[in-house]
Amino acid sequence: QVQLVESGGGLVQAGGSLRLSCAASGVISSINTMTWYRQAPGKQRELVATITTRGTTNYADSMKGRFTISRDNAKNTVDLAMNVLKAEDTAVYYCNARAGLYSYWGQGTQVTVSS
Repeated sequence: QVQLVESGGGLVQAGGSLRLSCAASGVISSINTMTWYRQAPGKQRELVATITTRGTTNYADSMKGRFTISRDNAKNTVDLAMNVLKAEDTAVYYCNARAGLYSYWGQGTQVTVSS
């Protein structure tokens, strides 16, 4: 079992920045890929960014150049630095961990960008 707790969400003006953090606990050694997703009201959940154990990253096109995912394997955390935020970035952001065949989710953290 893996438990994930997100933090760092909040209200920010357009053009501003936020940094989200996801802390993992439990059977940490089983985790390989960690991913940030988001879900805006009335929309499907979408991938934001992924990072593997080795540090390989992948971003959704609309986040490239604005968002940066990073991972601290010693602290069991994954951060998402978000810059030049736009109103359309408003969503609940979720942390996901893949461990073999299993997928674990955090409870989500709300990010609201005011225009």
